[in-house]
Amino acid sequence: MLKRKEFILGAAAGLTLAAAATAGGFMSWPGAHADPQAVNRITPVPANGDSFSPPPGAPNSFANIFEQVAPAVVQIDVTVKVDQPQGSFQIPGLPFQFVPPQGQGGQGEDAEPQTTQGAGSGFFISQDGFIVTNNHVVADATEIKVKMSDGRELTARLVGRDEATDLAVIKVDGDNFKYVSFEETADPRVGDWVIAIGNPFGLGGTATAGIVSAKARDIGGRENPYTDFLQIDAAINRGNSGGPTFDIHGRVIGVNSAIYSPTGASVGIGFAIPAETAKRITTQLMRGEVIERGYLGVQISTPTAEELAALGLPENQKGALVSNVTPDGPADRAGLRFSDLIVSLNGETIDSSTKLTRMVGSAKPGDTLRMEVLRDGRRQTITARSTKRPSETELNSQDGSSSGGDAPSATPGASATVEGLTVAPLTPALRQRLGAPASVEGLAVTGVANGVDPRLSQGVVIQQVQNTPVRTVEEFRNAVNAVRASGRPGAYLLIWARGAGNVPYVLELKKAD
Repeated sequence: MLKRKEFILGAAAGLTLAAAATAGGFMSWPGAHADPQAVNRITPVPANGDSFSPPPGAPNSFANIFEQVAPAVVQIDVTVKVDQPQGSFQIPGLPFQFVPPQGQGGQGEDAEPQTTQGAGSGFFISQDGFIVTNNHVVADATEIKVKMSDGRELTARLVGRDEATDLAVIKVDGDNFKYVSFEETADPRVGDWVIAIGNPFGLGGTATAGIVSAKARDIGGRENPYTDFLQIDAAINRGNSGGPTFDIHGRVIGVNSAIYSPTGASVGIGFAIPAETAKRITTQLMRGEVIERGYLGVQISTPTAEELAALGLPENQKGALVSNVTPDGPADRAGLRFSDLIVSLNGETIDSSTKLTRMVGSAKPGDTLRMEVLRDGRRQTITARSTKRPSETELNSQDGSSSGGDAPSATPGASATVEGLTVAPLTPALRQRLGAPASVEGLAVTGVANGVDPRLSQGVVIQQVQNTPVRTVEEFRNAVNAVRASGRPGAYLLIWARGAGNVPYVLELKKAD
């Protein structure tokens, strides 16, 4: 199941995987050796009028917790092989390309393969050497090293990973390792204390503290469709990824995975995979199982008021709006279409795209998916058969997005203006200039009038007006006029946008004079 991609043409602050810091100095950890299973609750010291006393309910210090659980937390160093046909490569965790010094680019045919170093965090969850971390820490690693709090360095191997939840399990040889356990039954509240331990910027054995800032966060994007994240304000930076978040009893309540930051460094908004999800997935990975999920083959979103109005639906209508259908996927074969609103699945009401994503994901390949949809205001039933969800890499290759070339120029004698958009049939020359794939058919936007969203002139092809394909200017004009005649304030379009692929767009219709 694919989630909706936003039509964003511009720079914005966003989520950063806190995976890897460049290789650097390693600081020795405190040599605490207490058994992590013997963690006791810290009894707060009552306020006694001293201005330095903590408020009621706050611990005097997190030192006891750190000493008890730190031996189970490890630094993970990875070696990643990088392909560099242009002499530059991406260091894991850094938002820019690195160009090696002259003479180290490895451009010749006989040059040694280039590698780079990255670092993350992890923690033992068994006595015999199983370690939990993030998928993005170890996904492309050719070598994995684990540094422990007592100074030992061990070689680890990948046991299994799950891209959709960003979880992975690695293992080192040996026995009698200190380990911690997931606390599945704990229900942390907003405002509860948390402590994160990890390896930010290669500085192993680092503890940061804060509170649970929010729960059940959907941070968006296809990369995290199955996780309701814990939001915490304990400092999380690159290299903290895969490390544990503890409560004040020393119980693992989350696995640090991402941060929101305009700079790439912590601004106090971090996200952890809840223990319930992490325990379920890592248990399967430890058993050698491959995580399989159901797949429908659609991009969906929770509809906005603007989209509902364009579809002629009441503003309180709930459901999952189909914004794109994967060719020859289960949904396509079943007859699901762009602009269908899915309101129930196998008899259970769908109130958001997240709910549908997770219900389809929990289905087994071959299961029947019976959907009730609203199409053109009428309710109908569509039945599809779930298949196995492809890997994230395969899903990314289905996007159909392309960087393309320059914005198209008008084709003499072939263009016309409709609703402030100058459009022209998608000729081979326009297709080549846009970089549009062969599967895209429609009208290229070659210019916009004043007051019309200027992004629409930056490499856009209009493919459909709701369920009506448009290939000529006249078809587009007639479809827009039909929407206007229905009294709707906007037309719901399927467009192809350069760099984004197929995305929905609501074109606001001008009021008639």
